[in-house]
Amino acid sequence: MYLAKMDSVTFQTLSDERLGRHCMEPAFALIRGKSPEVKAEVIAQLSRGQKALCMFRVFFDHAHKSAAEYYAWISYMLDTPGYWNGVQEGLLFFEDTAMILLLEETRRMLELRNNRLGLQWSEAAFKDMEQDQELAGQIRGLYERFGQLSGQSLANIAAYIRTHPEEFVELS
Repeated sequence: MYLAKMDSVTFQTLSDERLGRHCMEPAFALIRGKSPEVKAEVIAQLSRGQKALCMFRVFFDHAHKSAAEYYAWISYMLDTPGYWNGVQEGLLFFEDTAMILLLEETRRMLELRNNRLGLQWSEAAFKDMEQDQELAGQIRGLYERFGQLSGQSLANIAAYIRTHPEEFVELS
């Protein structure tokens, strides 16, 4: 387990979004820019809650920036072994049914599009949103819902962290 160090006042006063990010920073520092093997080795050493938080943060930190990032990141997760299931398991751990349903809806919509056009997940690109107005409209709607749901996701995760601090932080 890689525990973040912080004082109890900071722990109690950090925003929900910043608390989760701060708790994962020790692990992220070890995996940022590293090979899939190194990432898997570090993640294997995390507690169940840390793994759930890690997978959520990997998804959220990329997908929340724009509708195009949401589209591209979902496609990337579906193309990369372990990522999609890892995020789903993380959301299950935090009992985030609403986000699970949204991601499944997004996956199904993209899967139908890919099948119709004969595309693979790895072929998704930011320019797809510019070139396909139907896709852009669908993704914008899903991304808007993602933005609405993610605040509650972050709040639920922060509540879990604050009730199980020993799993995430070393308080001083």
